[in-house]
Amino acid sequence: MTNGNSVRVVAAGDHFILPSLIREALDPELTCEVAELTLGWPLDPFGPVAEVTEASDAEDELIEALAGAQVLVTQMGPVTERVLDACPDLRLVVVCRGGPVNVNLDAAKRHDVRVCYAPGRNAAATAEFTVGLMLAALRRIPQAHDLLAREGSWEGATYYTYEHSGLELEDLPVGLVGYGAVGSRVARVLGAFGARVMVHDPYVHGEIHGLRVASLDDLLRASRVITLHARLTAETRGLIGARELALLPQGAVVVNAARGPLLDEDALCTALENGHLAAAALDTYAQEPLPPASRLHALADRVVLTPHLGGASRAVAEKAARIAAEEVSRWLRGEPLAHCLT
Repeated sequence: MTNGNSVRVVAAGDHFILPSLIREALDPELTCEVAELTLGWPLDPFGPVAEVTEASDAEDELIEALAGAQVLVTQMGPVTERVLDACPDLRLVVVCRGGPVNVNLDAAKRHDVRVCYAPGRNAAATAEFTVGLMLAALRRIPQAHDLLAREGSWEGATYYTYEHSGLELEDLPVGLVGYGAVGSRVARVLGAFGARVMVHDPYVHGEIHGLRVASLDDLLRASRVITLHARLTAETRGLIGARELALLPQGAVVVNAARGPLLDEDALCTALENGHLAAAALDTYAQEPLPPASRLHALADRVVLTPHLGGASRAVAEKAARIAAEEVSRWLRGEPLAHCLT
């Protein structure tokens, strides 16, 4: 905490969490100097060094900006051991995302640096995007658009035949794998559409908006659509593979806007190719960016693919900056931090 003297804050934003948003969110009555820095997106989405999961590759730029700074607010800044070693004045790092995957937490603890994050900032945006993906896949909206807008073809009208038309959400059995901040919102929205919502999440207790299903296998057997909302852990990696996809009814649809490695993409492609699945809608992938050699590219008539956009809304950027600024304000006032991991 501060003793009341002026504190230097570095707002290391990027093209999504703008540094100006962070500056504007900070209480103007607080005694602090705010320096703005814009970082690029990571060239390697899995991090510039092995010690962090996903970050910008701008260690040198960040070290220079942090000279004499006590506070860093960032989304993609690489807070590595090297950065921490070079910035002895740093006392607080606030990450504008759902987890500090760009921070070496062990090194931060050794350097006595508090690390905070911004949980829930993109839950509403991701839930809305998930439902959008589901509707797009069920009714083949992107495919019909491409045929008409890009090719000038009316062939998309074949989706108005019984054999090629899609499913509607009303009365449709939809299974949710996971019921956290995003899954619970998706359940409520689907309920408004009249879908028959089923949920499997062994870690959630209490009331669920939908029918609780005891086992994942039972959920899969009963669902015409499944959407994934589980956290990615060692236990859930590859949660939906060939065996699980085979349990789905013929013509089912799979939606994943959570984490790519939850789903076995090769098994998904095989199920789409052999006709067991009718469609899939994906926003996240096992490898990002999606490799040119991915089998998914050849399945454009059956898949909806977006480049990890679920959490991309202006409101998300504004919420993240506000949550981060509130943590900085608490620290400056000597109050308990709300979302601190060190």
